[in-house]
Amino acid sequence: MLTRKDFAGRERPTWCPGCGNYGILTAVQMALAKHNIAPHEILIVTGIGCGSKLPHYMRVNGFHTLHGRPVAVATGARLANHGLRVMVVHGDGDGYAEGLSHFVHAARRNINIVDLVQDNRIYGLTRGQYSPTSEQGKRTPSSPEGSIDRPVNPLALALTAGATFVARGYAGDPKHLAWLIGEALEHPGYALLDVLQPCVVWNRGYAYEFYQGRVYKLEEEADYDPGDREAAWRRAWEWGDRIPIGIFYRDPTLPTYEEQVPTLREGPPLVHRPVERLHPDQVEALLSEHC
Repeated sequence: MLTRKDFAGRERPTWCPGCGNYGILTAVQMALAKHNIAPHEILIVTGIGCGSKLPHYMRVNGFHTLHGRPVAVATGARLANHGLRVMVVHGDGDGYAEGLSHFVHAARRNINIVDLVQDNRIYGLTRGQYSPTSEQGKRTPSSPEGSIDRPVNPLALALTAGATFVARGYAGDPKHLAWLIGEALEHPGYALLDVLQPCVVWNRGYAYEFYQGRVYKLEEEADYDPGDREAAWRRAWEWGDRIPIGIFYRDPTLPTYEEQVPTLREGPPLVHRPVERLHPDQVEALLSEHC
């Protein structure tokens, strides 16, 4: 049996004391161990941001990409090796600003990846500018008079785009978050996991004290059905005195993108197939036909 220690990296995290990313790191390690996913069986793709250093602190395959591009890179990795578990870990700026189009298209295609977004409602690495999920009126160095932008609702957007797994976790509850990550990893298709991640330095208004008395778990609501898309839509807009966490929506019946590609469906992952060498005459014939 695997344990968290099997995923411990050689480097120590350099996040600020109290950062919510510590809870997320713990939860990812717990989930991988519980679901018996060995370090060589998982690829964690990240972008740019505080939390994107997560695979540096783990013993897993890691791929550090450009700002806003990890979902695109993860899609390529998954198609090249659809026998590999692929997870994206990045922040709300990376995922919902620069990477917004990749997020939407991955959801509608139902590519089989887990998209974990560390949502601290601020740009932490670059010292506190407002992000796509910051509330309207937010005063920051980039919005000294208050942001005039209305915030993105990632859960509602994912549902609109056709995501088959939509969930929200909380970094202050690593055990519950680990369960959500595990459910996302086992889901056949695109899985969005938006994680409420307190930033105790640049967004103190949304630190642990704010969330502790507000979050509640959907699975503890007797009448909640995660198969009800309309109910998920209504809960996605609930924010204030009560903030739901858990699985908002899940539909495991739709085929994944990979299952609909004949080349991937017919045989082993592309990376395990022999490379067929073409004769120069064959190359010239292909060029003549297609160029």
